[in-house]
Amino acid sequence: MKGISELEQTLSFCREKLEQHSFRITPQRVAIFFCLLQSKDHPSAEMVHHRVKKEFSNISFDTVNRTLHCLAEKGLLRVVESGPGPRRFDAQLKKHYHFRCCNCKKIIDFDCAEYDSIKIPEHIARKFKVFRQDIVLEGLCSECALKKRE
Repeated sequence: MKGISELEQTLSFCREKLEQHSFRITPQRVAIFFCLLQSKDHPSAEMVHHRVKKEFSNISFDTVNRTLHCLAEKGLLRVVESGPGPRRFDAQLKKHYHFRCCNCKKIIDFDCAEYDSIKIPEHIARKFKVFRQDIVLEGLCSECALKKRE
């Protein structure tokens, strides 16, 4: 893809994925999905709405919220366990885990080989069909821990 910018590649990826999952391609849907792919902060629907509204001033919160939930249902993004407060979304689908700061509410991705190898207990595996397991650690991020010490 020589000559194509990273931005164009990401937009092309958005359109391709939406099409593969039977979404009607609209500039608003592409912008919502693109926003999630570019985000590292696990935004809420409200945060995505605020960001996308800069480009599409008349887009409604309901459109953003419904689109995010449809994208999650189709497996193009995940709803992240965020504790109390609004649902947060993550377009990073490779296996990873989350740390949630109880103070500033930041959600931070991390990898952990030990967590990757956690075996589902036999009595659970016999009883249920497990598709995914999430691990969320909670505490204070390094910035909030430093502020608490001061």
